[in-house]
Amino acid sequence: MRTISKSLESKKQEVAEIKQLLDKSRLAIVVDYQGLSVADMSDLRNRLRENGTICKVTKNTLMSKAVEGNEYWEAINPLLKGTSAFILADEENIGTAVRAYQAFQKERKKSELKGGAMEGQTLSEAQVKALADLPTKDQLIAQIAGAINAITAKVARGINEVPTSLARAVDAVKSQKEAA
Repeated sequence: MRTISKSLESKKQEVAEIKQLLDKSRLAIVVDYQGLSVADMSDLRNRLRENGTICKVTKNTLMSKAVEGNEYWEAINPLLKGTSAFILADEENIGTAVRAYQAFQKERKKSELKGGAMEGQTLSEAQVKALADLPTKDQLIAQIAGAINAITAKVARGINEVPTSLARAVDAVKSQKEAA
Protein backbone atom coordinates (compact mmCIF):
# COMPACT_ATOMS: atom_id res chain seq x y z
CA MET A 1 0.00 0.00 0.00
CA ARG A 2 2.91 2.33 0.72
CA THR A 3 4.26 2.16 -2.87
CA ILE A 4 0.89 3.26 -4.24
CA SER A 5 0.89 6.43 -2.14
CA LYS A 6 4.49 7.16 -3.15
CA SER A 7 3.54 6.62 -6.77
CA LEU A 8 0.49 8.86 -6.38
CA GLU A 9 2.62 11.47 -4.61
CA SER A 10 5.24 11.44 -7.39
CA LYS A 11 2.46 11.81 -9.98
CA LYS A 12 1.08 14.81 -8.11
CA GLN A 13 4.57 16.34 -8.04
CA GLU A 14 4.99 15.78 -11.77
CA VAL A 15 1.60 17.38 -12.49
CA ALA A 16 2.64 20.38 -10.38
CA GLU A 17 5.95 20.60 -12.27
CA ILE A 18 4.13 20.47 -15.62
CA LYS A 19 1.78 23.24 -14.47
CA GLN A 20 4.79 25.42 -13.58
CA LEU A 21 6.36 24.80 -16.99
CA LEU A 22 3.08 25.63 -18.74
CA ASP A 23 2.75 28.86 -16.74
CA LYS A 24 6.04 30.04 -18.26
CA SER A 25 5.17 28.89 -21.79
CA ARG A 26 3.12 30.35 -24.63
CA LEU A 27 3.35 27.44 -27.09
CA ALA A 28 3.24 23.68 -26.61
CA ILE A 29 4.21 21.43 -29.50
CA VAL A 30 3.26 17.77 -29.25
CA VAL A 31 5.65 15.32 -30.88
CA ASP A 32 5.35 11.56 -31.26
CA TYR A 33 8.77 10.39 -30.12
CA GLN A 34 8.29 6.67 -30.87
CA GLY A 35 11.43 5.30 -32.50
CA LEU A 36 13.76 7.90 -31.01
CA SER A 37 16.69 6.60 -29.00
CA VAL A 38 17.89 8.13 -25.74
CA ALA A 39 20.72 9.78 -27.73
CA ASP A 40 18.18 11.24 -30.18
CA MET A 41 16.09 12.66 -27.33
CA SER A 42 19.22 14.12 -25.70
CA ASP A 43 20.14 15.76 -29.00
CA LEU A 44 16.65 17.25 -29.34
CA ARG A 45 16.70 18.50 -25.75
CA ASN A 46 20.13 20.11 -26.25
CA ARG A 47 19.02 21.88 -29.44
CA LEU A 48 15.93 23.22 -27.72
CA ARG A 49 17.78 24.19 -24.54
CA GLU A 50 20.12 26.42 -26.62
CA ASN A 51 17.02 28.41 -27.58
CA GLY A 52 15.57 28.58 -24.07
CA THR A 53 12.97 25.92 -24.82
CA ILE A 54 12.11 22.78 -22.84
CA CYS A 55 11.32 19.26 -24.06
CA LYS A 56 9.25 17.35 -21.51
CA VAL A 57 8.40 13.67 -21.85
CA THR A 58 5.47 12.69 -19.67
CA LYS A 59 2.41 10.50 -19.77
CA ASN A 60 -0.59 11.89 -21.61
CA THR A 61 -2.76 11.35 -18.51
CA LEU A 62 -0.44 13.53 -16.41
CA MET A 63 -0.45 16.29 -19.06
CA SER A 64 -4.23 16.04 -19.22
CA LYS A 65 -4.41 16.48 -15.43
CA ALA A 66 -2.02 19.44 -15.59
CA VAL A 67 -4.14 21.32 -18.17
CA GLU A 68 -7.47 20.45 -16.58
CA GLY A 69 -9.48 23.63 -16.01
CA ASN A 70 -6.91 25.83 -17.78
CA GLU A 71 -8.59 27.46 -20.82
CA TYR A 72 -5.23 28.41 -22.29
CA TRP A 73 -3.94 24.82 -22.42
CA GLU A 74 -7.02 22.55 -22.60
CA ALA A 75 -6.74 22.70 -26.40
CA ILE A 76 -3.83 20.25 -26.13
CA ASN A 77 -6.14 17.38 -25.07
CA PRO A 78 -7.05 16.16 -28.61
CA LEU A 79 -3.33 15.62 -29.29
CA LEU A 80 -2.74 13.40 -26.25
CA LYS A 81 -2.54 10.01 -27.95
CA GLY A 82 0.33 7.57 -28.28
CA THR A 83 3.85 8.46 -27.15
CA SER A 84 4.10 12.20 -26.56
CA ALA A 85 6.93 14.59 -25.93
CA PHE A 86 6.04 18.22 -25.29
CA ILE A 87 8.13 21.11 -26.54
CA LEU A 88 7.32 24.15 -24.39
CA ALA A 89 8.38 27.56 -25.66
CA ASP A 90 8.06 30.96 -24.01
CA GLU A 91 6.91 34.07 -25.86
CA GLU A 92 10.35 35.03 -27.15
CA ASN A 93 11.32 31.58 -28.44
CA ILE A 94 8.26 30.41 -30.36
CA GLY A 95 9.78 30.62 -33.85
CA THR A 96 13.21 29.37 -32.78
CA ALA A 97 11.66 26.35 -31.00
CA VAL A 98 9.79 25.31 -34.14
CA ARG A 99 12.88 25.85 -36.31
CA ALA A 100 15.05 23.80 -33.90
CA TYR A 101 12.56 20.92 -33.97
CA GLN A 102 12.29 21.09 -37.77
CA ALA A 103 16.08 20.92 -38.12
CA PHE A 104 16.16 17.92 -35.77
CA GLN A 105 13.32 16.16 -37.59
CA LYS A 106 14.93 16.79 -40.98
CA GLU A 107 18.11 15.04 -39.82
CA ARG A 108 16.54 12.18 -37.84
CA LYS A 109 13.26 11.58 -39.72
CA LYS A 110 12.10 9.44 -36.78
CA SER A 111 9.64 11.66 -34.93
CA GLU A 112 6.32 13.05 -36.01
CA LEU A 113 4.76 16.41 -35.19
CA LYS A 114 1.21 15.87 -33.93
CA GLY A 115 0.29 19.53 -33.56
CA GLY A 116 0.35 22.15 -30.86
CA ALA A 117 -1.59 24.39 -28.54
CA MET A 118 -1.39 28.14 -28.15
CA GLU A 119 -3.75 30.70 -26.61
CA GLY A 120 -6.54 28.17 -26.14
CA GLN A 121 -6.35 26.96 -29.76
CA THR A 122 -5.35 23.55 -31.07
CA LEU A 123 -2.82 24.04 -33.85
CA SER A 124 -2.45 21.72 -36.82
CA GLU A 125 0.94 20.57 -38.05
CA ALA A 126 0.81 23.22 -40.81
CA GLN A 127 -0.02 25.98 -38.33
CA VAL A 128 2.87 24.99 -36.07
CA LYS A 129 5.24 24.96 -39.06
CA ALA A 130 4.01 28.44 -40.04
CA LEU A 131 5.21 29.72 -36.64
CA ALA A 132 8.78 29.01 -37.77
CA ASP A 133 8.46 31.91 -40.21
CA LEU A 134 7.77 34.41 -37.44
CA PRO A 135 10.64 36.82 -36.83
CA THR A 136 12.40 36.75 -33.48
CA LYS A 137 11.97 39.57 -30.99
CA ASP A 138 15.41 40.96 -31.96
CA GLN A 139 14.49 40.89 -35.65
CA LEU A 140 11.24 42.74 -34.93
CA ILE A 141 13.09 45.37 -32.90
CA ALA A 142 15.58 45.82 -35.77
CA GLN A 143 12.72 46.19 -38.28
CA ILE A 144 10.98 48.78 -36.10
CA ALA A 145 14.24 50.68 -35.54
CA GLY A 146 14.86 50.70 -39.30
CA ALA A 147 11.36 52.06 -39.95
CA ILE A 148 11.81 54.77 -37.31
CA ASN A 149 15.19 55.75 -38.82
CA ALA A 150 13.61 56.01 -42.27
CA ILE A 151 10.87 58.29 -40.93
CA THR A 152 13.30 60.55 -39.08
CA ALA A 153 15.48 60.79 -42.19
CA LYS A 154 12.47 61.88 -44.26
CA VAL A 155 11.47 64.44 -41.62
CA ALA A 156 15.03 65.80 -41.50
CA ARG A 157 15.13 66.14 -45.32
CA GLY A 158 11.74 67.87 -45.24
CA ILE A 159 12.92 70.32 -42.57
CA ASN A 160 16.09 71.07 -44.57
CA GLU A 161 13.98 71.75 -47.68
CA VAL A 162 11.93 74.49 -45.97
CA PRO A 163 14.74 77.08 -45.68
CA THR A 164 15.95 76.31 -49.22
CA SER A 165 12.44 76.72 -50.65
CA LEU A 166 11.96 79.91 -48.64
CA ALA A 167 15.26 81.33 -49.93
CA ARG A 168 14.23 80.56 -53.54
CA ALA A 169 10.87 82.24 -53.02
CA VAL A 170 12.52 85.37 -51.52
CA ASP A 171 14.98 85.40 -54.44
CA ALA A 172 12.11 85.14 -56.94
CA VAL A 173 10.22 88.02 -55.30
CA LYS A 174 13.38 90.13 -55.21
CA SER A 175 14.03 89.42 -58.92
CA GLN A 176 10.45 90.38 -59.81
CA LYS A 177 10.72 93.68 -57.89
CA GLU A 178 14.02 94.53 -59.51
CA ALA A 179 12.61 93.78 -62.96
CA ALA A 180 9.59 95.97 -62.37
